[in-house]
Amino acid sequence: MEFLVSKGDYVRFSKKSLLLLLVCVIVLVCTDQDYYSLLGVSKEASSREIRQAFKKLALKLHPDKNQNDPNAHENFLKINRAYEVLKDEDLRKKYDKYGEKGLEDQQQGGRYESWHYYRYDFGIYDDDPEIITLDRGEFDAAVNSGELWFVNFYSPRCSHCHDLAPTWREFAKEMDGVIRIGAVNCGDNRMLCRIKGINSYPSLYVFKTGMQPVKYYGDRSKDSLKNFAMQYVTSTVTELWAGNFVNAIETSFASGVGWLITFCAECGDCLSYQTRLKLAGMLEGLVNVGWMDCGTQGELCDNLDISSSTTAYFPPGATINNKEKGGVLFLNSLDAREIYQEVMKHLPDFEMIPAASLEDRLAHHRWLLFFQFGETDKSNTQEFKKLKFLLKGEHIQVGKFDCLSSSTICNKLYVHQPCLAVFKGKGTGDYEIHHGKKILYDIVAFAKESVNSHVITLGPQNFPDKEKEPWLVDFFAPWCPPCRALLPELRKASKHLYGQLKFGTLDCTVHEGLCNMHNIRAYPTTVVFNQSDVHEYEGHHSAEQILEFIEDLRNPSVVSLTPETFVELVQRRKREEIWMVDFYAPWCGPCQALMPEWKKMARMLNGLISVGSVDCQKYYSFCHQESVRGYPEIRLFPQKSNTAHQYYSYNGWHRDSYSLRGWALGYLPQVSVDLTPQSFTEKVLNGKDHWVIDFYAPWCGPCQNFAPEFEILARAVKGKVKAGKVDCQAYGQTCQTADIRAYPTVKFYPYQGTKKNVLGEYIDSRDAKGIADLLNEKLEAIQDKGKRKKSRNKDEL
Repeated sequence: MEFLVSKGDYVRFSKKSLLLLLVCVIVLVCTDQDYYSLLGVSKEASSREIRQAFKKLALKLHPDKNQNDPNAHENFLKINRAYEVLKDEDLRKKYDKYGEKGLEDQQQGGRYESWHYYRYDFGIYDDDPEIITLDRGEFDAAVNSGELWFVNFYSPRCSHCHDLAPTWREFAKEMDGVIRIGAVNCGDNRMLCRIKGINSYPSLYVFKTGMQPVKYYGDRSKDSLKNFAMQYVTSTVTELWAGNFVNAIETSFASGVGWLITFCAECGDCLSYQTRLKLAGMLEGLVNVGWMDCGTQGELCDNLDISSSTTAYFPPGATINNKEKGGVLFLNSLDAREIYQEVMKHLPDFEMIPAASLEDRLAHHRWLLFFQFGETDKSNTQEFKKLKFLLKGEHIQVGKFDCLSSSTICNKLYVHQPCLAVFKGKGTGDYEIHHGKKILYDIVAFAKESVNSHVITLGPQNFPDKEKEPWLVDFFAPWCPPCRALLPELRKASKHLYGQLKFGTLDCTVHEGLCNMHNIRAYPTTVVFNQSDVHEYEGHHSAEQILEFIEDLRNPSVVSLTPETFVELVQRRKREEIWMVDFYAPWCGPCQALMPEWKKMARMLNGLISVGSVDCQKYYSFCHQESVRGYPEIRLFPQKSNTAHQYYSYNGWHRDSYSLRGWALGYLPQVSVDLTPQSFTEKVLNGKDHWVIDFYAPWCGPCQNFAPEFEILARAVKGKVKAGKVDCQAYGQTCQTADIRAYPTVKFYPYQGTKKNVLGEYIDSRDAKGIADLLNEKLEAIQDKGKRKKSRNKDEL
């Protein structure tokens, strides 16, 4: 039956439909409360800021404090749910990309702690500026920065951790600037703590690049902690006298490193040895630290007009005879932090690179450049002056560039605000802009990673639209924490794929039009462009999974099925073919978690079972027609027969690659032979074929797990070695005669011209490939032995 609609009716109908759709969208938006708004934070909030915001709300809205409010429980569940999602890197990415729809598989935050917990146990060190709370994504960058770190791994439920907290705070204040004091909440970072082998709380470790982590076992007093930590401050304090003082000052010009010298006289307080050592640690690589005893070096101190204890900074090139002209700075403070700050002020700033020489300078050396807009722009801090020393090992020079001196250059580099970037020694075309925290350790980690990786910053001029070479492009926003977490992983992956795939990042806050052109709706969105083929990455934020994704693009293990190819390849499959198909939706959390495991399983099943997937968001009608009611829906389509089911659905609890593979292999037709005592004797012991035998018991769990593996083995050695199975529950005497003492047991029975030994040759492996390789080696040895025997017979003749 056909319905004819006039043009006017059609327009009115379209307008009504559009209005109805708009109303539905408005309702959805209004009812879907934004998690960031619930906590009162911006989308660029750090993990620490999210914890602080949640703690403040938890203390205010907790049901324990609002017992007369019937809605208190529901209100608290909302903020608790928001916190649980936003604190987790992967869940936060899903929420940013799909909203609450992408979290339907996750728990709804139904459990929460008492008010007392949030008041006293939650986020112990979040309000302490001297203590840096490290999350999973920040930890490696911090401890590999070249600075000395002392880290407290704690649990919020640990009473000893709370006992230590006041001391750790005092210790952090005293060591500020000498050692980085960190804290890792193992309640929020279980995986990190497990990887680092933390199994008790609190666990205190010293970290420094090039040194194995050292655990602290002493008592937890401030002095003990300080004495332990100071052992790893490798800087030295030099004792000076008349003989080496003049030489030290005069040679400082050539080295570019000045001297901070404490003169100890009878009059006035002298800096203690501990304070001098702290200063040496704080100024390591920037200033030499020394001291002089004016009691034994009185003449020299008199010549310098030093009559009482004091500390002086001699910059490179200072003249002893004319201290005013040489710029010697006298400091009367006894506080290490105050002295440090004064000396840092007097250290020279980074070199300002002129526009005329920029291209040439960047073409011949690695550079970390601070881009600023005018002299008044504060794009760096005093602490950043340590960068030259910390990056010296990577041969990275540090400088500044004023964009007001050449806006053309900065526009070409897409630099529109103060920032910093690494140039990798190949000119202005090979660079990467820093989007992390403006903290020393984060900048150091970025610079070291960037110069040794192959990720570049993209824009309209160098975007790979029509490139012949494949590109991986990460579309991101600098304010997005999951985006920032992904960047180091991209750098790691780029090193493994150098020469095979190019890597670039595109800032969608700067290049909004280009991102819209490619239909980017959430950050980060990572896409591989291979000429006309475009593939979006949906895995976790890890270099390993990115590499697996790329490998799968090169050699696809999973066939992306359309309704037409599903009918052609699956429904009309050949009689002996088996297919496994995953019906999924891109926004579905369990589907996203399954995808890497599904691809891994497909690679393990290669040649045995064909594997495909159907995008049910793209082909919704087709999936509905196929009675797919939930995602992911995993179906196996067995070999065709008159009595077989059309398909089998997977209802297992585990969706990892090994569990899925084992389930699928169970539907393969058996290649191995079931043996009885009679056939074992006739075919195996007395026969002229090589045999590999699986001795098993039906009730044995490991035997059931090994059964699919044995079938793969049977297929791998088919034509060379026959495979058989003996049920030791049914034929106990046969297994006893073969000396079977555990299940499963695999034995090899080779034919070498005579009746075989009933004991066979034991094979200590449960891996099909490993056993197949071993059997092939044994067969080669048997053949070589046969050739040698024939050769001897000929020689005798």
